[in-house]
Amino acid sequence: MQYRKEIDGLRALAVLPVIFYHAGWQTFQGGFVGVDIFFVISGFLITQIIVSDWQAGNYSLIHFYERRVRRILPALFFMLLVCLPFALWVLLPHELMAFARSVIAVILFVSNLLFWKESNYFSPDAEVLPLLHTWSLAVEEQFYVLYPLLLIVLLKNSRKLMGLVLMGLALASLFLSEYLWRAAPEANFFLLPSRAWELLVGALAALYGAQVAHHTGLFKELAAALGLVLIALGIFFIHDDLPFPSVYSLIPTLGAALILLWADQHTYVGRWLSLKPWVGVGLISYSAYLWHQPLFALTRLWLADEPNQWLMLGLIGLTLSLAYMSWRFVERPFREKGRFTRRQVFSFACLAALAFVSIATILLYSKGLPARFS
Repeated sequence: MQYRKEIDGLRALAVLPVIFYHAGWQTFQGGFVGVDIFFVISGFLITQIIVSDWQAGNYSLIHFYERRVRRILPALFFMLLVCLPFALWVLLPHELMAFARSVIAVILFVSNLLFWKESNYFSPDAEVLPLLHTWSLAVEEQFYVLYPLLLIVLLKNSRKLMGLVLMGLALASLFLSEYLWRAAPEANFFLLPSRAWELLVGALAALYGAQVAHHTGLFKELAAALGLVLIALGIFFIHDDLPFPSVYSLIPTLGAALILLWADQHTYVGRWLSLKPWVGVGLISYSAYLWHQPLFALTRLWLADEPNQWLMLGLIGLTLSLAYMSWRFVERPFREKGRFTRRQVFSFACLAALAFVSIATILLYSKGLPARFS
């Protein structure tokens, strides 16, 4: 697959509003839609990878999951490792027990289920949950348990059937979301069935991208510009009093799809997103997403108050600094197959997961280590 700088620029447009939203900056009242943009990007890229591998005759399910392990787990485990001593220092026993439960849920990729039962994403209490943000990772990984298998079955048939099935699933998921925000808003926000359509928007963009690539000139410029406008509308005008996800989610998700389809190097939007500052943030966006919430939450708990704007600005700078180090020294090395073999990567993942679950279990059985306090 050809590398597209503008996709990294789009990642920056996704992660920065999320960080600013959790920092409490009211200008970015809809910054949480950055997660929805990430879902579209993820569905787009994964579908492109699977289809291109299949067409090249070298698709392997084990290779697909190896790629996911290399991409997701090393940086995630590094973040958990650094957070543990600070959690022991800052958290009260009941808070440490909640943290331990969330660590186990993160390792099993079911943290969305845990937070569905225990929290409300838009409540003030959610801002002091260090691992709240991992719900989106759980949604993605749950999606990728079944999606590659479904796509391979569809690839063995006609491309038209594939498009119809994915479109049908996306519409069903969107209709379910419209029902659930009325009947069960927490489940609607956190669970895969009402979120799958956002990943499928990206999948459909990847599937039909080649068919719309012939559009050039003014059409591409306008489509890319419209995509950018829709994303801006989502970030600055959607707010947490609106039902979400719902049809309102179409604003940022369709905006992301338009950019993925038409914002290339022949458009002003594509070239703008390819500027070095956007690309730089986009490259470290996954690690930045991992680090921001633990830093903000643990600081809020340590101060027992909301950090002032200067401290929060410093925490954002620290987030980006840690993200760069994580990307440079953790993410990149583990993606290099010449440095770590498949067996080494899977062995590391299993041992690290077992270690974190063991530590979290000890914290739970010790009732949050109350002996830490006088």
